[in-house]
Amino acid sequence: MEPITRGRVRIESSAKRVRAFLGGRAVADTVRPLLVWEIPYYPAYYIPRDDVTAELKPNGGTKRSPSRGEGILYDIGDVADAALAYPDSPIEELRGYVRLEWEAMDAWFEEDEEVYVHPRDPYSRVDILPSSRHIRVEVDGATVADSRHARILFETGLPPRYYLPKTDVRLDLLTPTGTVSRCPYKGRAEYWSVNGHADLAWSYRTPLEESQRIAGLIAFYNEKVDIYVDGVLQDRPKSPFS
Repeated sequence: MEPITRGRVRIESSAKRVRAFLGGRAVADTVRPLLVWEIPYYPAYYIPRDDVTAELKPNGGTKRSPSRGEGILYDIGDVADAALAYPDSPIEELRGYVRLEWEAMDAWFEEDEEVYVHPRDPYSRVDILPSSRHIRVEVDGATVADSRHARILFETGLPPRYYLPKTDVRLDLLTPTGTVSRCPYKGRAEYWSVNGHADLAWSYRTPLEESQRIAGLIAFYNEKVDIYVDGVLQDRPKSPFS
C-alpha cells in the first residue's frame, strides 16, 4: 500500500510479522499490520480483525476521534479497554482493523524480536559514531564528565546524545535512582541522579543489537545540563525531554 494521509492520520502497510501476547498466549498474529500515525511522534499497529485470535468483548464504551470517527472499546478477558476498533471510520482503510492497546498487552514481537514502548518507526534512524571531539559536561558549575572518546548517537527527531566512557565520568557524583525506561531502538536504560538532580544521566547496560556501540556508556540530558563541545557551550535543545 502507498502511504495514505487522512487529515493528521498517516497509514502504511508493513511486511513484518507482528504478534501481541497476553496471559501467556498470542492474542494477535499477523503479517498484514498497518502502521498508523495517530500522533506525529511514532506509529501504532492496527491488526486485521481476522488475525486477532482473542475474543473481543464490547464493553459499551466508545472513543471518538475527529479523523477516525466513532471507536468501539473492547475487553479481552479481564483486561478492560484492551482493544479499539473503528468499524464505520471515514478512513476506509481502518475498517476491519483493530488497535490493541500497547500497554494492555504483556509483550509485543516484530518477527521474533521483542519490541518495547511502541512499534519501530521505519522513518526513525539511529546512527552511533565514534568521535574524538572534546566533550565536557557541567552540572551546577561542576565538571561531571570530560572525554575525547565519545560515541555520539544521532536519532531522528532528537538532539545528539553524547555517550561517554565511565572512566571519563565523575562516578562519585552519580547516584543510582532505580528509574528504568525502555526504548524500541536501544532497549532498557538505568538512571542516575547527578549532584542531587534526579535522572540526569542514563546508560544501556545491555542495549539491543543495533545499539551495541553504546553499551555501558553514560549520557546526560542535553536539555538539563551544560555540555561543551570542543570548548563551545551548546544550546539546550527543546525536546519531549525538556
